[in-house]
Amino acid sequence: MNTKYIKEEQIDNNTIFEIANAIKEGKIVVFKTDTVYGIVTNSFDKDACKRIYEIKRRPIYKPLTVLISDISMLNKIVDCISPLEQKLISAFWPGPLTIKFKKKENVFPDIVSASDEYIRVRLLKSKLAYNIIKTAGIPIVAPSANLSDSPTGTNIKNIINELGGKVDYIIDSGNVTNDTTSTIVEVINEKVIIIRDGKITKEEIAKIAPLNNI
Repeated sequence: MNTKYIKEEQIDNNTIFEIANAIKEGKIVVFKTDTVYGIVTNSFDKDACKRIYEIKRRPIYKPLTVLISDISMLNKIVDCISPLEQKLISAFWPGPLTIKFKKKENVFPDIVSASDEYIRVRLLKSKLAYNIIKTAGIPIVAPSANLSDSPTGTNIKNIINELGGKVDYIIDSGNVTNDTTSTIVEVINEKVIIIRDGKITKEEIAKIAPLNNI
């Protein structure tokens, strides 16, 4: 496969439109999110999502995170939003907090959620990633741009070495200086369970929501 490499400073509206359409068509694109680099595609395309698992050598039991550009996208993909989930959204979105919601039926292929009834979602604030998702008009999946068990996708040279020739586009925004990933949480019985520590700290969450300490 011939990978198209693009420097972020070279991107204009036409390039955004090209990349957004490529994602809608199920192409695989690497770009920087609001945390680290992600390897992304159309979240509704089963075959494209399967390619990401194959490229990353990602175990099939690990679900993919879904990235959105606005709340209207969230309403189309999740079953409901609880009062505490809404409170988390108001406090931390857009930003590096991934929230686990019960998904609507028959929206995503099962591969995205690893056959679970829940989906992990984050609303971005990165200008580039936001513009691409907004232009595409669809949620995307975006695990870290690295092979499984390799360092998180922060060094662009490593990313190109690992994924060049395997993906359709790589957008070079330089190295990421902070490799901290998003915090992942779930709300159960109106308490927050922290599934994975990340950029949003436990202390920050505790200021606005009760925590389940299990």
